[in-house]
Amino acid sequence: MADIGFIGLGNMGGPMAANLVQAGHRVRGFDLVPAAVEAAAARGIAAAASAAEAVQGAEAVITMLPAGEQVRAAYLGEARGEGGLIAAAGPDSLLIDSSTIDVASAREVHEAAAAAGHPMLDAPVSGGVAGAEAATLTFMCGGPDAAFARARPLLEVMGRNIVHAGGPGNGQAAKVCNNMILGVSMLACAEAFTLGEKLGLDPKKLFEISSVSSGSCWAMLHHNPVPGIVETSAANRDYRPGFAAAMMHKDLKLSQTAASQAGAATPLGAAATALYTVFVNAGNGALDYSAIVKLIRGE
Repeated sequence: MADIGFIGLGNMGGPMAANLVQAGHRVRGFDLVPAAVEAAAARGIAAAASAAEAVQGAEAVITMLPAGEQVRAAYLGEARGEGGLIAAAGPDSLLIDSSTIDVASAREVHEAAAAAGHPMLDAPVSGGVAGAEAATLTFMCGGPDAAFARARPLLEVMGRNIVHAGGPGNGQAAKVCNNMILGVSMLACAEAFTLGEKLGLDPKKLFEISSVSSGSCWAMLHHNPVPGIVETSAANRDYRPGFAAAMMHKDLKLSQTAASQAGAATPLGAAATALYTVFVNAGNGALDYSAIVKLIRGE
């Protein structure tokens, strides 16, 4: 069993760390929010007074943080490599960042880790809080083959689908591309079901047809924005989030940052980003991302 330092014990990190403990690993964790540390301690994670203390002597370090700024600060420290996790971790400690961040930041941290002799993966996840609790997450991993081989047994404790997407930063690239598809798909579903209703078409009949036809997609089948069609959809729970609109907004913005840096044209991604910006700025960020149907309906 491994000694693991886990930084970021919030809605995603807390249950991920708990699943590692349940599998027999020794996990020491830290979070800036005391309540998150307390909740994690109740699930068997040993509480650390700081991030540096959490990773001392750890064979593997896992981070689940909000954005690239926090990831760079955590790993590189205030003096770029002095005082951060890269400096605090023991020799040859495996570093795994499961945050969803911009590709450029991921590659910057990879470079610093490699220079210090640490194997590293960027390994963002898909599956939300429910997937974190049930250990059914999908991990999209970027980094060297050897780092992926070392990380896989740990990732398999927390997830069901573990995919090596390629070199450093490719995990983040896969995540932003995937979620851009999801955001655009949800908007297409919201528009189509709204149009169907205005034309007098029963949304259940549209689903019956489209779910087995060329218009079928993951968003429609699993997160349908219309209540009463898909049992698991947040639409049946007043749009209480499985995947919050604010998180979709964040991921779409990351996709547009990546597109700009790569010189790629993503007009549908840009339109989706603009619509989620309007929706979130109107105070709807805490609703499920499928609630964007309210904006399409003019509600």
